[in-house]
Amino acid sequence: MAQVLEFKLPDLGEGLTEAEIVRWLVSVGDVVAIDQPVVEVETAKAMVEVPCPYGGVVTARFGEEGAELPVGAPLLTVAVGEVESAVSDGAGIGSSGAGGSAGSSNESSGNVLVGYGTGAPAARRRRIRPAAVPAPGPTAVPPAVPAAAPAEAGTPAAEPERRAVRAAEVEDLVQGGPVPVISPLVRRLAREHGLDLRKLTGSGPDGLILRADVESAMRATEAPAEPEHVVAAAPASAASRGERIPLRGVRGAVADKLSRSRREIPDATCWVDADATELMAARASMNAAGGPKVSLLALLARICTAALARHPELNSTVDMDAREIVRLPEVHIGFAAQTERGLVVPVVRDAHSRSAESLSAEIGRLTEAARQGKLTPADLTGGTFTLNNYGVFGVDGSTPIINHPEAAMLGVGRIVPKPWVYQGELAVRQVVQLSLTFDHRVCDGGTAGGFLRYVADCVEHPAVLLRSL
Repeated sequence: MAQVLEFKLPDLGEGLTEAEIVRWLVSVGDVVAIDQPVVEVETAKAMVEVPCPYGGVVTARFGEEGAELPVGAPLLTVAVGEVESAVSDGAGIGSSGAGGSAGSSNESSGNVLVGYGTGAPAARRRRIRPAAVPAPGPTAVPPAVPAAAPAEAGTPAAEPERRAVRAAEVEDLVQGGPVPVISPLVRRLAREHGLDLRKLTGSGPDGLILRADVESAMRATEAPAEPEHVVAAAPASAASRGERIPLRGVRGAVADKLSRSRREIPDATCWVDADATELMAARASMNAAGGPKVSLLALLARICTAALARHPELNSTVDMDAREIVRLPEVHIGFAAQTERGLVVPVVRDAHSRSAESLSAEIGRLTEAARQGKLTPADLTGGTFTLNNYGVFGVDGSTPIINHPEAAMLGVGRIVPKPWVYQGELAVRQVVQLSLTFDHRVCDGGTAGGFLRYVADCVEHPAVLLRSL
């Protein structure tokens, strides 16, 4: 006999207490295997797929896409045991296929993330559909939908959701094929506003239609506000008319961290222009010699590790409760990366023990993972110093905000041809502006200036690095 088990949002680590549901990967009535990913969530650190530790039939889901859930809140319920006892006889699932996998699912792997736990291969998802669909016609009536196993007490919304999902699936088949929508909320929102989902282009994976797509279509069909209404409105109501964007997920985490940095860290900034002509030539020579290419960011990271070895004050953090400066033995360099989800700072661990080639490979790996939204919480935490190359945006200079609780950040502007006095004569050279923002509690301006000057010397004369290699 089937047993209904509740799967709760697991602790995703790194002190995270909540997550936002981005996309459900299963529907009510699906057969899932142990450790099969069932939902994609976004935390303040990264986007992750959460696997279910139970195998069986999904009987209820909790939370719509876009909803935030605290750690420990129910995600879904699964009827485990023999699949045949979890669904009606008309469900059409026999003893072979997915049912065999779920039938032995009384064992579980616990609340784990992808890549951990039993490592059992996820069975192909199988959806329980009605045995037959009537031919299209004005009198066509969807067949009875087999009922899944009852949910636990306290889940009265499970049955209406199952009926809505089943009715929508049958409607799709009757009208000529499935619509890429998995959220009942998205369907209801479109129906209430008279939108045809078949005419929308989804922005989600594989063309999945998300709530944002429906809301965008709703805004496009709305008539513009009358000018006189704008004029007549009181100035105090302007904020109520503006678009409100929730500060959550990555954007919310960035807002919290930057606000805390400004509140707690008495920072100061110094900057210097440097002639990067020889550094660019050295990089070109390295890459022309064959082997893996070395990026400019990797060379700058290597210069930073050498500078931090000379000025360890800047590779530290401040413990105000103990009133101590904590100098850190390892250098873990974070680098700012702009993605579609916002600004993230992946961390290259043990940067002090890596060569320029190794740094380049790791930066490339993390950058690609950031673009695909596959960074893990561990990839985004533990940094001790941050390198911010805002020159890629065509910007010369900036005053970076320190990535709390670190003590310093080096900003790098664009490298552009400029007039420069070189060997006593005016010449056109490749010039870059370097900015160092530092925590004035850990050091004074002399230390910060010495660090920045050493970085600039290495940029202008890369041979200076040979002394520390």
